[in-house]
Amino acid sequence: MMKIQILFGVLFAVLLCAAPAEAAMKLESSEHWVRVEFDALPQTAADVAPCQTPEETAALTVAALVRYTEDQEAGIAMLNVLRGPRPLSPQDIQLLKDQLLKDRNYVARSHFNGATPDNDYTPIEPYSVTVSDNPNSYMTEGYATLYIRSGGADSPRPITLRKKPSTGEWFLWNHVGLLPGIRVPASQDPWR
Repeated sequence: MMKIQILFGVLFAVLLCAAPAEAAMKLESSEHWVRVEFDALPQTAADVAPCQTPEETAALTVAALVRYTEDQEAGIAMLNVLRGPRPLSPQDIQLLKDQLLKDRNYVARSHFNGATPDNDYTPIEPYSVTVSDNPNSYMTEGYATLYIRSGGADSPRPITLRKKPSTGEWFLWNHVGLLPGIRVPASQDPWR
């Protein structure tokens, strides 16, 4: 079972996520954001599962998108686990290919903390993702629209998750907001 440490000031608690994942995640939170830190990035569908918080599932989505840039089949399998009973459609898969492959594989990495155009979107380690909300994030019952900052964009990018009431798990509903173009890495910028 994946162990998750949640940090609330000086209070530490250990919870078990529903994921059969091997990589542990640590969470640090404030009123409107949660920082999810990975001991190691998940590599296969067996390493991910929908979690009890939307922030954890959102962070796992970033890890799955990064994995897609390295191994398309593994990334798709990971995303399908996070999507639950609603797997990626052929159109979704084509969009991933168009937005994340070729010379744009840095887009997914840009959502990790510390990844910026100046360092060619090389995240700081241990890998972490900061997920935030706003007053409208939970307007529709059973859905959460959260935001993940990209080091190459001026504003945080939306991701929507859906809660399954019977299990309390949060599933990926829409990740398209994480895919648009961002500033190119310094090494690819012809104006540098």
